[in-house]
Amino acid sequence: QVQLVESGGGLVQAGGSLRLSCAASGLTFSTHDMGWFRQAPGQEREFVAVISWIGGTDYADSVKDRFTISRDNAKMTVYLQMNSLKPEDTAVYYCAASRTLRPTRDSTLYNYWGQGTQVTVSS
Repeated sequence: QVQLVESGGGLVQAGGSLRLSCAASGLTFSTHDMGWFRQAPGQEREFVAVISWIGGTDYADSVKDRFTISRDNAKMTVYLQMNSLKPEDTAVYYCAASRTLRPTRDSTLYNYWGQGTQVTVSS
């Protein structure tokens, strides 16, 4: 079955960096768009970034110029490099996979989800 396993979360001070990874199995990774979403306590899940199967990217305005999404199809892994972290970036971060006509920010169009990894940014 399809599995998405996130790693790399943790506690970091404001201004610091973290790199999240999401290892996929059980799906044709190279034909799926891969997205990152996050959910803070008491808030709805929100879009962070997506990378299409051919490498096109899209970012939420709140993370643009600070976060970078990338993928390694040979390793079936998607990454999220997070720099200049802020306390408001604190959330559980999820990776997800979709197959749509174009990269999407709509979480309902993602078929597979990981279990999430906690990112906590202290002020």
